[in-house]
Amino acid sequence: MSQSEEITQEVPPAVQTNSAPDEVVTDHNHKLYIETVGCQMNMLDSELVVADLRKRGYELTQNVKEAETVLFNTCSVREHAEHKIYSSLGRLRYGARKNPKKVIGVMGCMAQKDQKLIFQKAPQVDFVVGTGQLAQVADLIDKARVNHSQNKRSRELAVGLGRKDGKRDEITNSFQSYDPLRDPEMRPSPYQAFVRIMIGCDKFCSYCVVPSTRGPEQSRSPREILSEVKVLADQGVKEVTLLGQTVNSYKHTQDGKLFRLSDLLYLIHDVAGIDRIKFVTSYPKDMTNDLLEAIRDLPKATRYLHVPLQHGCDEVLKHMKRGYTVEDYRDMMQRINEILPGCSVSSDFIVGHPGETEESHQKSLESIREFRFKNSFIFKYSERPGTKAAERFADDIPEDVKKRRNNEMLDLQNEISEEDNAEFIGKQVEVLVEGPSKSALKASDNVSKESLAEQLMGRSKCDRIVVFDGNPRLAGSLADVEVIDVTPTTLIGNIITREYQHQTGASLPILQ
Repeated sequence: MSQSEEITQEVPPAVQTNSAPDEVVTDHNHKLYIETVGCQMNMLDSELVVADLRKRGYELTQNVKEAETVLFNTCSVREHAEHKIYSSLGRLRYGARKNPKKVIGVMGCMAQKDQKLIFQKAPQVDFVVGTGQLAQVADLIDKARVNHSQNKRSRELAVGLGRKDGKRDEITNSFQSYDPLRDPEMRPSPYQAFVRIMIGCDKFCSYCVVPSTRGPEQSRSPREILSEVKVLADQGVKEVTLLGQTVNSYKHTQDGKLFRLSDLLYLIHDVAGIDRIKFVTSYPKDMTNDLLEAIRDLPKATRYLHVPLQHGCDEVLKHMKRGYTVEDYRDMMQRINEILPGCSVSSDFIVGHPGETEESHQKSLESIREFRFKNSFIFKYSERPGTKAAERFADDIPEDVKKRRNNEMLDLQNEISEEDNAEFIGKQVEVLVEGPSKSALKASDNVSKESLAEQLMGRSKCDRIVVFDGNPRLAGSLADVEVIDVTPTTLIGNIITREYQHQTGASLPILQ
């Protein structure tokens, strides 16, 4: 059972209303505004909640002022993400007093972590819902409207148990995977979708709140996942991304058979309509050969792995409780290169971890030089209350030092990314076209400014962003593109139609 309680108080006179209870539920503005911060898992959670609400008659709006239901899906991994949500809630305080029918809910990781603190900081919030109670959102909205009509504000708290608040089974049961209908409008593109294959995390890295905010590690059944992928394919999805906090730790027994991630890839590979399958985020120690061999043998599996190293110094990794050394990571990279030559690997890094010296920082830079990541997501250390790092270590690295180290690492990564991207010039890549380019690139020597307005974008099979001129009707299809220029983050090219290749016999080396 999850923790759930009701905190009811009278609504101040300024927000009293004479509406009858049935008017609140059945005769209200169905405009819904949702703000999402954080990772792909949060993006998926928002899609699922919105899908449920749209089924009940809600209509999405981008205007928070006209919405009578406002939801915030939150993140606690970085302090900045929490500040952003509290700032947004603060701006709504006046609107909530002016419009007593407005229902405000906070869900996600910050909701699970802060719980009653959110009501203290933002008294206009009607309910707080943890990551394992998302199925309750619609009912809590209705309940809040009834309470508003009765001149009451009912502060509902529905959250999972803390990691020390019960037995393992009790805690696990309080975090339920929420995977109902899907909503194409909430996806990155109509042709790409996230599929949750597991929730929670049991790694307990010292700096990370995820094991507390997402609960114990649980894998969904292969049968459910396969069914969901088929539904997505019927909706026109071409690429699915399997999600898990440590996705390659996936493990589920079904009909007496143990399924690992490699087995799951084989299971969903032949779903008609799906062209590509990828997964994030992987954990280095769980990168097994059977998984690498499945990627090698399955044409739809992308040649891309996101496997955070987090730091290049063993002493810092030990403080982080990452459970591996740089040599362990090196062994993994060697196996990737042997089994999947040409596979691109991206990483995460934390700079300014407590106790990080200049020498240990230099070791992180050396690891980027050695492993030549496709790209790296670099973060300055942010102390998170409730983590082991916050309990054991002082946040002793000055902010200006963190910023300098962050910039040094980013500059090095960009240099390596551009050098490796240059190897694609003159080569051909297969691109899944996502649609119009999301941001205009500066014109290079090989791309005219006039052509930028017609740019499309997509990703290669090794997850590199590719921009090129083409007909927008190509969105959702596979296209061959000749690379003619690069930036640190992007390949720039010209489309080569398969018809043109057949007619002219044109042929270029094809890279993944």
